[in-house]
Amino acid sequence: MLKKIEWIFFDVGSTLSDESEAYAHRIRDAISGTEIPYQEFWDKMIEFYKQNKKGDLETLQYYGLAAPKWHSEDEKPYPDAKKCLKRLKNRFKIGIIANQPLGTKNRLQVFGLSEYIDLVIASAEEGISKPDLRIFEIALERAGCKPENAAMVGDRLENDIIPSNVLGITSIWIKQGFSRYGAPKTDIEQPDYTVNTLTELCELFGQ
Repeated sequence: MLKKIEWIFFDVGSTLSDESEAYAHRIRDAISGTEIPYQEFWDKMIEFYKQNKKGDLETLQYYGLAAPKWHSEDEKPYPDAKKCLKRLKNRFKIGIIANQPLGTKNRLQVFGLSEYIDLVIASAEEGISKPDLRIFEIALERAGCKPENAAMVGDRLENDIIPSNVLGITSIWIKQGFSRYGAPKTDIEQPDYTVNTLTELCELFGQ
């Protein structure tokens, strides 16, 4: 299956960028002025993630709290992100398919990753968000790539793995961020491959 791959598409959050501090910032902002302990909010959030739900949003709803501003400036690339993309770029075209606010290309440049990326498809610019299949189809069309020649790397089963499986794109679940607490419960959620880090991903492709 991997021998046919020409393009590798990546999600951004919790795939190339570490969002842990941004989530911590969101929690602190959400519970500010309440009597909800940080650890209690955290534990409830993990409980939802284990159900394959978007734990932070579910927990905000559970406590009746508004979603605070997301501080994307708190995000930073994973330590092995640049090295991984550089290695993969020797053999593959690299693309992005991500639910991101405006300015994804600029953030990737700040991260020092943009020179290794050939195509960026982001929800804010396209007006379509994952898991809508159309955003994947747009990426394939602009890349001039057939589904069987593409792989998608992402942390979310519902946003990355399921759409890839439906379209015939090789699905690779990277168990980083909070979605690592979930688990495939149906065949359509089952990734073709699972890795724990970007370094493992490079090893999977022999790079």
